[in-house]
Amino acid sequence: MAKPNQTSNNARPKRDGPHPVDTHVGSRVKLRRMILGMSQDSLGKSLGLTFQQVQKYEKGVNRIGASRLFELSDLLEVPIQYFYDGYGDADSANGFAEPDVAEAFMELVNSPDGVHLCRYFAEIKDPQVKKRVLDLVKSIAETDMGK
Repeated sequence: MAKPNQTSNNARPKRDGPHPVDTHVGSRVKLRRMILGMSQDSLGKSLGLTFQQVQKYEKGVNRIGASRLFELSDLLEVPIQYFYDGYGDADSANGFAEPDVAEAFMELVNSPDGVHLCRYFAEIKDPQVKKRVLDLVKSIAETDMGK
């Protein structure tokens, strides 16, 4: 007789939510879409989907099939491996050594302002200007945190 969380003999236990791989792949789709400044609606139209279906992909609620992942890699201009990068890194989430850094990074890249900040910062070519921008942001953050 199957255990309560199993579908049949020797079957894997059922999960209550999305599989962690599906969640990770979906978050990478969202990250890349936002980096490109693309809306869920425009990505959906390119795939023949609604923006709600794209939302479900990005949350990992709906799994992304192999052919759809192939289409996404083309539309988002990344290799297929991009969607799996950082998954299962031994050190911690997203390959960061410090969990707090990983959490702050994911919060940053999951916000439209954070994506814009990263995009425009990457366009600065002068290393001295980049350093001054970082110093400014650090100073503002420390003031805001009451340091």
